[in-house]
Amino acid sequence: MTTQHYDIIIIGAGLSGIGTACHIARQFPGKSLAILERREQVGGTWDLFRYPGIRSDSDMASFGFNFKPWYSDKVLAKGGDIREYVAETAREFGLYDKVKYGLKLEKANWSSSDQHWEIPALHEASGETRTYTCGFIVNCAGYYNYDHGYRPHFDGEESFKGQIVHPQQWPQNFDYSGKKVVVIGSGATAITVVPAMAEKAAKVTMLQRSPSYIMAMPDTDVISIAMNKVLPKKWVFNMTRKRNILFQRGLYLACQRWPEKARKLLISHMSKRAPNIDVKHFTPSYMPWDQRLCAAPDGDFFDALRSGKADMATDHIDHFDETGIVLKSGQHLEADIIVTATGLDVQLMGGMQLELDHQPVNLTRKMTYKGLLIQDIPNYGWIFGYTNAPWTLKSDIGGQYLCRLFAEMEKRGSTVATPVDHHNNLTEVGMLDGFAPGYINRAKDRMPRQGRGGPWKVTMHYGQDKKLLTEDPVYDGILEFAGREAARANNVEPIRASA
Repeated sequence: MTTQHYDIIIIGAGLSGIGTACHIARQFPGKSLAILERREQVGGTWDLFRYPGIRSDSDMASFGFNFKPWYSDKVLAKGGDIREYVAETAREFGLYDKVKYGLKLEKANWSSSDQHWEIPALHEASGETRTYTCGFIVNCAGYYNYDHGYRPHFDGEESFKGQIVHPQQWPQNFDYSGKKVVVIGSGATAITVVPAMAEKAAKVTMLQRSPSYIMAMPDTDVISIAMNKVLPKKWVFNMTRKRNILFQRGLYLACQRWPEKARKLLISHMSKRAPNIDVKHFTPSYMPWDQRLCAAPDGDFFDALRSGKADMATDHIDHFDETGIVLKSGQHLEADIIVTATGLDVQLMGGMQLELDHQPVNLTRKMTYKGLLIQDIPNYGWIFGYTNAPWTLKSDIGGQYLCRLFAEMEKRGSTVATPVDHHNNLTEVGMLDGFAPGYINRAKDRMPRQGRGGPWKVTMHYGQDKKLLTEDPVYDGILEFAGREAARANNVEPIRASA
């Protein structure tokens, strides 16, 4: 069995993986680079999800890469367009020949003696195990299980005579024309699926246990369209990007500072958009931004409700029967098709177990460092985006930081960098505590911890992170550097960390 070695291996060929690879390939063309991808093409999430209406829930001026402007009059982008954007970026930056497809990764082991990572990868199509080694891993595999979504079992579902579909496994060419559809869920997927399916279905009912906050937002950026008539496109893009980032941050901070006022405004906004719907369906039990706000481009979700093509039910499920769903209240929802938009199954690191000298690492006893590296784990980066802003913003500044880190390592003649906690900063606070959607709550026991402060604390603040990652000195006394010769010195193991 041959082993292929690279300076850097990136895991995942989605937005984060391709974006990070672009930063590294541009600034370090001499470093050997490979991207390991389980699917058979680039795109990640946007290649996997194919349900009706699939789109971004953030504006593309800030969701796209800062180094490759997304020029479009549309604010939100369709899933297929995002998939092509990722592929186009990979082609433009010469990354296609660096992607190794169809590889399932179950573990990665750091060898202290060899000062590199060892990654056995199963090529699923052939059943062959291929071994890769590298000096540095950047994990961009996202945060959920690609094999399946979260799918609770419902009493009596075996008796249902229709079809049950989860958005993550949407059947190709699935025909729902003229069908009665019940969509279980109230998150971004449900808010997207309901108006899209309502165009063809006989009736779509969104069944929710508790409501979400939904904002109607313009799907055409008329301000940018006007500015494009008199200014260069790149200028307009940069101004639009800054404007949208500031708006998103301002909205989040306003909701955090004045939660009751924000709650009333959002409930009023939803009720005015669909006055024929009982306000109880628009009255969440939590405060704004305890979970992400859902976006409805041009108010399409509310349009579907006003037209009568869609409606809502807020209740708990008692059981399924042959023709639909019986609710706790006794109400019966007839259905030919039930869509279980019940969320994601959180899976960190793409399901890959990290090992240090073949000793498994317990991530729940490790802190994140600058939201990008992991305590005591040598030469390992992890791109995990924002819960209150576009994911790609963190990917962009994370890629810039990694390039600064590689430059610092070269300057010092170091081959290894490891964040080490010398002051017992570990707390029992998880990295996403305070963010309360169901898929995160179900995974809190799997999350890394936060520290008491400094780089061990996850801020979810783009402005602070941008300064921390792109301006502040890389060397801070916490990140420890060592060279190959130091690690091999007699009785000295400066990089060997505890699992």
